Amino acid sequence: MSDPIKVLLVESQPLTRIGMRSVLLAETDIELASEADNAADGFAAFLDTNPDIAILGLRFPDSCTIDDLDNYFSRDPKAKIIVLADHAGDAEISRALKKGASGYICKDIEPDELVKAIHTVASGRKYIPDAIARVLSEHLGQEELTATEENVLRMIVGGMSNKEIAFALDNSENTIKTHVQNIFGKIGVSDRTSAATLAIKRGLVRVDL
Repeated sequence: MSDPIKVLLVESQPLTRIGMRSVLLAETDIELASEADNAADGFAAFLDTNPDIAILGLRFPDSCTIDDLDNYFSRDPKAKIIVLADHAGDAEISRALKKGASGYICKDIEPDELVKAIHTVASGRKYIPDAIARVLSEHLGQEELTATEENVLRMIVGGMSNKEIAFALDNSENTIKTHVQNIFGKIGVSDRTSAATLAIKRGLVRVDL
């Protein structure tokens, strides 16, 4: 009989963590190696337990897992990490996968699908649920925003005017207008409200609530 799959669970929301814990503990071939409710303790547990798979919540009060993935892979280039998010924003999914994540799931995942995701990743394959794969396919081939455009879009989401953005970035208002029009063209909208709404839905910018 093969050894059970050692899983680390790092998630800040208690109900989500408790629910996922109960699913994992019910499986005879999965072992809950450790769990944590914040990014710092999660990374420490990763170093301490050397899990086969780490399931990491996407956001914490002081951290975003996509930014932290480099730390995990610098300590273990072969680490198998599944990112756990509130919803499927295609930009965030793409960033996580490009960083090396082995899977991306949402918190409304069914128990049997969670188990399937763990077994799939443990076998060396990536796991992307069909619903999330459809989200990704909808935007294949679209031109990515530049770092400056992402920053401008973040400020649009924050309700800033072109004049305010220009002042904040020490640019001319005409330059900001050009960035805004380029953003609209790339994400397929025609006004600031639609841009802000789509940015949040797709995870194009990070919004810390």
